[in-house]
Amino acid sequence: MRVVVDFDLCESNAICMAVAPEVFEVRDDDFLYVLDDHPDESLRDKVEEAVRRCPKQAISIEED
Repeated sequence: MRVVVDFDLCESNAICMAVAPEVFEVRDDDFLYVLDDHPDESLRDKVEEAVRRCPKQAISIEED
């Protein structure tokens, strides 16, 4: 899987980081960073939850 973020929609509210800190990080500059855009399959549940919980629907998963 590949994590895709629409940075035009993203508000960097860090909900995704709270759910999957292995994949997402909001830094001191208030921007979201994707730490691993091809996370291990073992993180799928967390990434899917981050997708669901994103208030701006800025995160999606594309299958490789």
